[in-house]
Amino acid sequence: MLRCQRASAAVAISAAAMSGLDLILARQSPLSLRAPGPDASALQAMLATAMCGPDHGRLKPWRFIVIDGEGRRAFGRVLRDALHRRTPDAPEDLLAREEIKPLRAPTIVVVVAQTQGRKAIPEIEQVIAAGIAAYNILLAAHALGFGGMWRTGTPAYDPEVRRALRVEASDMIVGFLYLGTPDAMPRPREIDDFADCVRRWPQPPSSNRNDVRHET
Repeated sequence: MLRCQRASAAVAISAAAMSGLDLILARQSPLSLRAPGPDASALQAMLATAMCGPDHGRLKPWRFIVIDGEGRRAFGRVLRDALHRRTPDAPEDLLAREEIKPLRAPTIVVVVAQTQGRKAIPEIEQVIAAGIAAYNILLAAHALGFGGMWRTGTPAYDPEVRRALRVEASDMIVGFLYLGTPDAMPRPREIDDFADCVRRWPQPPSSNRNDVRHET
């Protein structure tokens, strides 16, 4: 197994590229976040990176909703009310936990896929583009010394939550990005052997007939 922070050391590349690879290999979701969150300039830089992902047709099929300050408490009430509607007999302690979820980070960025009906650009490509935009924000947060957690869960699909956030019925909430200063981190991720995830086509000829894998 290979530790993410050291995985790029095995590749002979330029210092600039090494820095970029290390950034990607080292990024992890913190276990918890605290203040301070990104200020206006840091958040602007993160959102700028979201514009740099693959975007077939240059549709910009993404929208971002920033929630911070007292807005988090208002969003907490939205989550609580939505849970109560879905589960009328939910106990008070469960409702209370749902209400304080937005307070686990100083800043939340809701990433929305705003797809357009283009025959040449399937909807799935546009949703993936919005997902890459979200990931670029997380990478930028890491590069700037912050941390980010990507959450979805039932609220991302709840019609009342979507209505409160003014997300159109045809749009999709890709994720809630919780941004702040890392307070606790998991142990470094290790990359297991991923040979089973990769294959070449056409299959190289094998000198040993027993090595030939039959595709089904």
